[in-house]
Amino acid sequence: MNATDSSSPPAPASDRVLDPQTGMDAVTLRVGDLELMSSYYADALALEPLEERARGREVHRALGRGRTPMVRLISTPGLPAVNPRQAGLYHTAFLFDDQPSLAATVLRAAQDPRSRFTGSSDHLVSEAFYFTDPEGNGIELYVDRDRSQWRYENGELQMSTLYLDPNAYLQRHLDEASMDAVAWTTGKVGHVHLQVGDIATAREFYVDALGFETTVASYPGALFASAGGYHHHVAMNTWNSAGAGPRAAGLGLGDVAITVPGREDLDALAARLTARKLAFADDGRSIVVSDPWNTQVTVALPGADIDEVLAR
Repeated sequence: MNATDSSSPPAPASDRVLDPQTGMDAVTLRVGDLELMSSYYADALALEPLEERARGREVHRALGRGRTPMVRLISTPGLPAVNPRQAGLYHTAFLFDDQPSLAATVLRAAQDPRSRFTGSSDHLVSEAFYFTDPEGNGIELYVDRDRSQWRYENGELQMSTLYLDPNAYLQRHLDEASMDAVAWTTGKVGHVHLQVGDIATAREFYVDALGFETTVASYPGALFASAGGYHHHVAMNTWNSAGAGPRAAGLGLGDVAITVPGREDLDALAARLTARKLAFADDGRSIVVSDPWNTQVTVALPGADIDEVLAR
């Protein structure tokens, strides 16, 4: 009897899904102009350069707030530019603790001439503002509403895309203290939204294999999934990329990083991947696997220092 035999007893529920304490970590971007992109994330998003390492011809630089890495930039000049029709990154979503912290960051991003503001929305579960960085990578800046305000219908979380007036929002939530303290307020990667070729294949990988649980499946052309009942840690859509095949080498998304509480979570993930005959690497502290579109996903134990982040 093998792991894929239909007569095998079902795995315990805890082995089929990710631990509720699962979270997201720094997203990796391959960039053509390291200094331009580093200064953009430092100036527009108030992220501080934390550490950098040279690896052969590549330079890896981590930026974040405090000691929390939020983005890793890898200098890889010479690669093709981001292709908006290809599978890969739709946006990296940076989560802030409160509305003043969000508003102060949004103002900085809006005032940077290298930003392209692409909209703002009330999603019922969150309030969000969208930008594109100088090399075409999407950015979401957002704050969550309290979970007591989230609503469900027929077991599905209710999310929407309602108009959110950016000027009125800034007028309501900005104050001098939050503007002065923006670089010292905390932030982290809250979720990552991906472009994929088709939703069914994305569900097989991100839900069935990785172990996220679907939260919203009714939104046209998209799927939202999370651990622990969050609105979403990952989202996948086909709005620009329907039918896309595996990614060619290029600038843009280099790695999606996920953290899980313990080694037993990695063991359960390894079992799910093995049962589905998906190749992966396991170094004891992390598992690295590629999704069907050749996007690298790293699932790691928490507490990684910046050296470990830069080594991924």
